[in-house]
Amino acid sequence: MSLLRIENLSVSFGGLKALSGVDITVEPGEVVGLIGPNGAGKTTVFNAISGFISPDEGSFRWRNVESPWPKPHQLHKVGIARTLQGVGLFPDLTCLENVMVALDHQAKTGVIRGLLGATDRDERALKKLAMEALDRVGAAALAPVRASQLPYPTRKRVALARALASEPTLLLLDEPAGGLGADDIEWLQDLISSLRSTCSILLVEHHMEVVMAVSDRIYVLDFGQIIASGIAEQVKSDPAVIAAYLGSAAVGRERFA
Repeated sequence: MSLLRIENLSVSFGGLKALSGVDITVEPGEVVGLIGPNGAGKTTVFNAISGFISPDEGSFRWRNVESPWPKPHQLHKVGIARTLQGVGLFPDLTCLENVMVALDHQAKTGVIRGLLGATDRDERALKKLAMEALDRVGAAALAPVRASQLPYPTRKRVALARALASEPTLLLLDEPAGGLGADDIEWLQDLISSLRSTCSILLVEHHMEVVMAVSDRIYVLDFGQIIASGIAEQVKSDPAVIAAYLGSAAVGRERFA
């Protein structure tokens, strides 16, 4: 049973066709990469799933049940969490407070009401969940530190903790390796691999070595359409992918790397 199945997703902005007939499937416990040149439509796919834009066409199936496309405030109820290309933290709040703010918002909408018991405003319960999420990304010791005092790679870890705190079934990772050095990228790859046991991941990323290393399957977008899909080795040698990234003259003499 598929966790997420998107069929015939089409999105237009005025006269511009941003996405056309996009089909994407994510299975339970799977890491799926979504790559493509700049402007291919990757973020538009995420924005449609996240409810930030309304598709012109397309169906959204969650656990094999067709449902309306979710709105942003419904994502946590469905079981979806998303990180953004920018970290999006409150600079004057501590790491712990940044995660707790997200959990508190979800509690108000009933998402973690069961976890909190009789009072969904129970600050101790929120703190426990937030600390567990920070610990998962190796940032528990930084709980009392203001976000503005952290280097960029560490802020990205806190943003990941905020997404993980609600224990999503599907995690949308938007450029998680952006701005990271080699050591942090290696840590990120290990984290993504470790998350398979608890959630599925749909990953948009420009660092191809990350996508190729962690993805079970990969979709390639170009000009708003899926031009290839498969395992890493299939995608790397696909002529359409090579042409999209390197130009048609490269087909037959270059491998996508």
